[in-house]
Amino acid sequence: MKVLSQVENRNGQKVLTVDGKPFIMLAGEVHNSNSSSVAYMEGVYDQADALGMNCLLLPMTWELVEPEEGVFDFSLMDGLIMQARARGKKLAFLWFGAWKNAQCYYAPAWVKTDTERFRRAQMEKGRNLVNLKKFYQMPYTTLSYLCDATRDADARAFARLMRHLQEVDGEACTVVAVQVENETGVMGNAREMSDEADALFAAEVPQAFVDYMKENVQDMAPDVAEAVRQGADSGSWEAVFGECAGEIFSAYHIASYVNAVAAAGKAEYPLPMTVNCWLDKGEEPGMYPSGGPVSRMMEVWEYCAPQIDVFAPDIYVPDFPGICDAYVKRGNPLFIPECATHSYAGVRQVYAVGHYHAMCYAPFGFEDIGKPFNSQQGALFGMDVSDPALKTPQSVEEYYWFTHNLQEMMPLLGGRYGTGDLQAVSGERKEENEMLFGSFGFRVNLEDPAIVDGRGVCLILKETEDTFYVMIHAAGLLPFSTDEKKPYVDLLLLEEGQFEDGVWKAGRRFNGDEATSLRYEEPALMKVKLFAYA
Repeated sequence: MKVLSQVENRNGQKVLTVDGKPFIMLAGEVHNSNSSSVAYMEGVYDQADALGMNCLLLPMTWELVEPEEGVFDFSLMDGLIMQARARGKKLAFLWFGAWKNAQCYYAPAWVKTDTERFRRAQMEKGRNLVNLKKFYQMPYTTLSYLCDATRDADARAFARLMRHLQEVDGEACTVVAVQVENETGVMGNAREMSDEADALFAAEVPQAFVDYMKENVQDMAPDVAEAVRQGADSGSWEAVFGECAGEIFSAYHIASYVNAVAAAGKAEYPLPMTVNCWLDKGEEPGMYPSGGPVSRMMEVWEYCAPQIDVFAPDIYVPDFPGICDAYVKRGNPLFIPECATHSYAGVRQVYAVGHYHAMCYAPFGFEDIGKPFNSQQGALFGMDVSDPALKTPQSVEEYYWFTHNLQEMMPLLGGRYGTGDLQAVSGERKEENEMLFGSFGFRVNLEDPAIVDGRGVCLILKETEDTFYVMIHAAGLLPFSTDEKKPYVDLLLLEEGQFEDGVWKAGRRFNGDEATSLRYEEPALMKVKLFAYA
């Protein structure tokens, strides 16, 4: 079976390729209900066009795919695929199976109503529904990750979906990736508390897993690494993993469940498959979905879910670079399926591509970009902090400028992924303001109060030893020589322009006074050629 979409290792970096060419998903994830109607999606595509996006992330829900057990309906999926082709967009489907936001919202009615066959997770012993005291008294119920019947039914449905997807889209490759489940995990406790869960928790941990964890402590979160080091070499989960045992137990079983679903799907059509997570934010397990693919559990997921190609964070917190850092360990590429739509959205996309060589960047509910925030978005996006940019909606025009120009640069960007020829700095990390490219370097002023609004960004792509393309906003630029024998630098060329399918089209050429101060208050794309001398 020929599969046109692949995750390949290029220059030591995992890169998504489509028909052999690097593809960067400059994407947006729709509000969950919007993709349930092909007609409604027409307006959504208009918004995606206005934002310059090349890919949409769309939920595909178990309840609509298999409304009755064994009866499948792929008419919605077919309609969405045909629509994306007509609108010139790629897709990634999000399989909302047993989990969506750590609950069973999108499981079919025939699953939800048969609580004997498809057991619920007991977060308090003997109770299938609880109000989470630690989480705003939220009513909480979800399917048990220990229930084989649920796993098998979920896997069968996903396999049928992937088989149909291969039949209708294998040659066109409109759909380039699939997310398996959504924000898996359990809330209210680190693990399930049923009698079955208690018995498994008290039983011996599989020895191969113990050995693997002991051998892979180098990149673990500090408390997880300490628990693994100090734990017994064999025995019960608590004996081996101490205070982290509950979360590791949940991660082991949830990742194994998800791997079974992914394996069933890949047997039919092995597209790249991802999982996403609700961030832990330094809280205790159960305040976030315990056992999900958060960075602190990545080692567990790598062991238990080898069918998953990418582990992806949903980022709504202010510390965007810190979260990105946590999810590129162990060779995992940065893939952001959800992020906020405040005014950092555009510049963060540039930084994600230039600094992390991201595979995907997708604001969630991108249909709302440019609109005032409602109260729920305000809480989610962190409007209670002092930074005014977090309280300001992203401009549609600015976002389009960034996304469109990145899209046109994609042949060059993708070819530099995994190399030092593509770098970026961000106003969210003002202390990291230098980029070195062999004989030359660039220092970026991210603190000039006359031009900086906190959202400064600069991406630089090296074309040749002395020629560079610079995408810059709200920052100043100072090139310098790294050659001690030739310490002085002159500009030989400074011109604005744009790319068309990877080919530079020059605009105005600057010199004299207009080239002495490289300060950019608005987004700009420049070509720069330098000369070093003594």
